[in-house]
Amino acid sequence: MTTVTFIGAGSTVFAKNIAGDILSREALKNATIRLMDINPKRLEESEIVVGKMAKTLGGHAKVETYSDQRRALSGADFVVVCFQIGGYEPCTVTDFEVPKKFGLRQTIADTLGIGGIMRGLRTVPHLWSICEDMMEVCPNAIMLQYVNPMAINTWAIGARYPKIKQVGLCHSVQGTAEELARDLDIPIGDIRYTCGGINHMAFYKTLEHRQLDGSFVDLYPALRQGYLDGRFPKPSSWNPRCPNKVRYEMMMRLGYFVTESSEHFAEYVPYFIKRDRPDLIEKFGIPLDEYPKRCIEQIARWEKEAEQYRNADEVKIKPSHEYASQIVNSVVTGEPSVIYGNVRNAGYIPQLPDGCAVEVPTLVDANGLQPTMVRDIPPQLVALMRTNINVQDLTVQALLTENPEHIYHAAMFDPHTAAELDLDQIWSLTSELLAAHGDWLPAWARPQTRKSA
Repeated sequence: MTTVTFIGAGSTVFAKNIAGDILSREALKNATIRLMDINPKRLEESEIVVGKMAKTLGGHAKVETYSDQRRALSGADFVVVCFQIGGYEPCTVTDFEVPKKFGLRQTIADTLGIGGIMRGLRTVPHLWSICEDMMEVCPNAIMLQYVNPMAINTWAIGARYPKIKQVGLCHSVQGTAEELARDLDIPIGDIRYTCGGINHMAFYKTLEHRQLDGSFVDLYPALRQGYLDGRFPKPSSWNPRCPNKVRYEMMMRLGYFVTESSEHFAEYVPYFIKRDRPDLIEKFGIPLDEYPKRCIEQIARWEKEAEQYRNADEVKIKPSHEYASQIVNSVVTGEPSVIYGNVRNAGYIPQLPDGCAVEVPTLVDANGLQPTMVRDIPPQLVALMRTNINVQDLTVQALLTENPEHIYHAAMFDPHTAAELDLDQIWSLTSELLAAHGDWLPAWARPQTRKSA
């Protein structure tokens, strides 16, 4: 019997989507789903939702709840990690409000930048604790890691626990392909692509449209002309606050389309969010403070949905485009599939440093996860990736060596932070954030008094 453990199951919407996908598959409808969280209320809500989904699907799945991480992991085959240390309040609020005092504005702040650095410092120690337990009670389990900052997390796990079978999972590759298909008015099933890079900064090396005769046509000319004509991007159906112009503009400059959203990408580079250029914010439709707005909306929406689920006789399942159930199904049945996964770089992208986290096509079957190589990424794309890898590397080094100075170094080399603040401001901001987060951070990461050279 297949056992899937969710760590952070109080992220009920996410747990609902992944568990629903898993239980919808014929080979997994009798799986054991273990839900673990430290929040009793959210854990109960997840138990109700997943339990009613299992009943609706008519299988014989078992749904178990745990407050003890080690017990929840014991003997598991797969471990889905979906927690957020510090939550929206206080930590996400802190990651936005403190930088604002220094004039540093952000959009999402969970992957890179000063917000992503702080989230990494909060998150990695707990991921390591999960790995420690897995090594003892389920050493052969596969970790399906859905936590941001994805690249920092994947890198840090691989550096300290290389024997853990892990893959970082994101929906940006398949999600962006669907967005481009919508812009081009082409069925997604008729589009073929190859992609590679780092999480949230992978690029479509090829993007092609299958013709009736079986041949393929390059779609990049159509994307470029559509942007020049003002036809693309089309209004976003899922996020009207962000018209997705940043990525199209970067495609025109770099020649290739990036996988992560414009609101994310605007804070990975130094070109769009500038204090002395408010016109850029308007021109490219950059939604500042976007993540806090989403958090508030999601919390309010879940309060209504939770009551509906509590009173419902059944919970219907709408398939998501997450990779987790595909991976579980392929490993259990041997039916091969290909996903885009974030893994420790062992030569999979030769142009990027060994050990860093890369996002590459990954074959999955009964033998597990088998990443494939992506060669010959254009040099301008590699150069841009390295600016983000620098920040990821220094954050991971801070965690591995427990050297607080590297936290400041990571902030110093962040493209957006460095474009907006001088060195004294970066040092002061970093110290204030470390002090504000306090006990949410590991004990060694304390505010440091720094003087400019």
